This record gives sequence, structure tokens and C-alpha cells, in this order.
Amino acid sequence: MTLLEMSREYRESAESIHARVVELRTLERAQSDEEAACRLRRRIAELMPLWREMRELAVLTGRYYDRSYHKNERYTL
Repeated sequence: MTLLEMSREYRESAESIHARVVELRTLERAQSDEEAACRLRRRIAELMPLWREMRELAVLTGRYYDRSYHKNERYTL
């Protein structure tokens, strides 16, 4: 698998996670039970770092060999 293929996979994963977050937010707004709404907010909070990482890794792997790209310090040694 090449880095460009990995980038595409990361981007697709990020899109899936984002779609789920949007769905959970919609369910949370429609929820009348506060405990259920709290569980949905907690799940959204758990998904947000995953979504951010997938987006960052998609950019990193997609532009890894681009000399003008300033790499994210989080993913460098």
C-alpha cells in the first residue's frame, strides 16, 4: 500500500466518523431524556479526537514527499 492509498483510506475513515458525529448530534438534539442525551454527548466527545487524527494523518500521508509541506510535529520523531 502506498502513502497516497493510505491517505485515501484515512480520508474515507474521517468522513465516516464525521457522518456518525453528525448523526449523533441530531439524535442528541431530538432526545428528551437527559441521561440519554448525556451518553450521546460522551460518545461524540470520544469520536472527535479520532476524527481529528484521521484528518491529520490523511494530510500527512498525502503530502509526505512534498518538500514544501511543513509536517505536523505530533507525527514526527
